Amino acid sequence: MGKPTGFLEYNRQLPADRPALERIKDWKEFHLHMSEAELRKQGARCMNCGVPFCHTGNIVAGMTSGCPVNNLIPEWNDLVYKGLWRDALERLHKTNNFPEFTGRVCPAPCEGSCVCSINAPAVTIKNNEVSIIDRGWAEGWVVAEPPSRRTGRRVAVVGSGPAGLAAAAQLNKAGHTVTVYERADRPGGLLMYGIPNMKLDKNEVVLRRIKLLEQEGVKFVCNTEVGKTLPAARLLADFDAVVLATGATKPRDLAVPGRESKGVHFAMEFLGSNTKALLDGAEAPISAKGKNVVVIGGGDTGTDCVATSLRHGCKHVIQLEIMGKPPLTRQPNNPWPEWPKVLKVDYGQEEAAAVQGEDPRVYLTTTAKIESDASGAVKAVHTVQVKWEKDAQGRFGPQPVPGTEKVIPADLVLIAMGFTGPEQALLDEFRVQRDPRSNIAAEHGKFLTSIPGVFAAGDCRRGQSLIVWAINEGRGAARECDRFLMGETRLP
Repeated sequence: MGKPTGFLEYNRQLPADRPALERIKDWKEFHLHMSEAELRKQGARCMNCGVPFCHTGNIVAGMTSGCPVNNLIPEWNDLVYKGLWRDALERLHKTNNFPEFTGRVCPAPCEGSCVCSINAPAVTIKNNEVSIIDRGWAEGWVVAEPPSRRTGRRVAVVGSGPAGLAAAAQLNKAGHTVTVYERADRPGGLLMYGIPNMKLDKNEVVLRRIKLLEQEGVKFVCNTEVGKTLPAARLLADFDAVVLATGATKPRDLAVPGRESKGVHFAMEFLGSNTKALLDGAEAPISAKGKNVVVIGGGDTGTDCVATSLRHGCKHVIQLEIMGKPPLTRQPNNPWPEWPKVLKVDYGQEEAAAVQGEDPRVYLTTTAKIESDASGAVKAVHTVQVKWEKDAQGRFGPQPVPGTEKVIPADLVLIAMGFTGPEQALLDEFRVQRDPRSNIAAEHGKFLTSIPGVFAAGDCRRGQSLIVWAINEGRGAARECDRFLMGETRLP
């Protein structure tokens, strides 16, 4: 702790964003950068607590508290303050294979459990993290480090999202020959086609890291869907071990009349096809241009749909949220170090407010039905307000409030209600056991499925979760896979 009084002397400060009305005209990342002097002040705010909760990575009250990859946060915050950027990068890479991803799109549960945030704004951990890795790339410190020896063991990784990439990176580091299979035309999984370019640049950030992994010896095979174009039995025969990291890509559907109307799409259809079109230099197959857009779902994916619709030039966008509006500050039933359930205005809402004059979110509202015109195209969304209470059977849930019905004009409806689990066809092919939620049954910490030599990591094992949990599980599955192959492991 190089600056014992830093948290008293300096206020929390984040870099500015490009103005909302400017950034919606393109697909470039919108965060600007801070000077080194300002970044060092922010590093000085870290208290180097006797018991730092920021890197614990625990589940508290059903929510993530602290960093699941156990980043050495106080150490590299202090190194930032001292200007020892290369040392900070070394500390960061000890626990996190891809800090340029987490530093951009992780919701930062570390900041929610920062001791400083008990009675003051948290340390800017997330921005410090991304500043370290971006400095590392800019200075040329991030270079390929292929293993000095090869073990002769071959491992297949199915899925190239954050869990698959983390597993591949670690297994390759251990000296195994790793092949990653991806059904899309580009590697990256969720990082490539699930997160819009303005949050995570594909060429300058995602593919840059993937190219580095290739230089280190990882092989990527795209346009190959295991279980369809490549039989699972082939992988089991050709490789010494397999890591399944397919994600939880089965979307939660909306069971209301009119769901089949033309112009109603899952969020990932909209977002993924838009990113592909952007990278291919083509027109987006699902466009919001000139349309009234209704986004059903208030999470990060819903926000991405709002921001993408604005960049298309939509006429108007509204975001329906079945939950109530969060409070501005922590409530007594949500104490530190739990994740703070407080109101946040994300980039999409900020942009919509700049264009439309108000936050696009409508709380405590659910969809009753979708109305279509004579041609079967969506025309309107019928909504009703809800209140959360017990029903006649004693089950707590959203109950419709009579007399609150509304009709919202809609030309495009995007369902962003989360995911229910992994797609089952591939799991059937491997004949792995499932848990009651349809995820692959594999104990956290061991990651071994019911099939010897087949491991599972990430959302396909734990269900829809955070990118940092995916990296945690990819690293953990790699460690146990290495132990399986070699009888022991030195992987962390």
